[in-house]
Amino acid sequence: MPALSEQSLQTCNKKSVSLTDIEIDCLLKELNDWQLVVEQKLPKIMKSYHFKDFISATHFANKIAALAEIENHHPRICIEWGKVNIGWWTHSPGGLFINDFIMAARCDKTYRELI
Repeated sequence: MPALSEQSLQTCNKKSVSLTDIEIDCLLKELNDWQLVVEQKLPKIMKSYHFKDFISATHFANKIAALAEIENHHPRICIEWGKVNIGWWTHSPGGLFINDFIMAARCDKTYRELI
């Protein structure tokens, strides 16, 4: 099976089913330092990326925004001085879907390419 970052996103709609806890645990093991959090009863995966300055952080956030727009799957992005926080979850099934993990892996790949 190809690496998560190389996989294509799957079609997701209101009939799609969120991942199970076991599936989430397995997929988290394939990612680097992503954390499972629950906000307003919704599971999400989140990570902070660190940079030398605000411009570098903004550059990374813009690259992730462009990737998200191409795939029509958008994260929460919070830019601070020297840090970008990213959160992924899927609204349609109301939780986590494989696409969240694929996009998280693409965030990691983009970060590695920049540093």
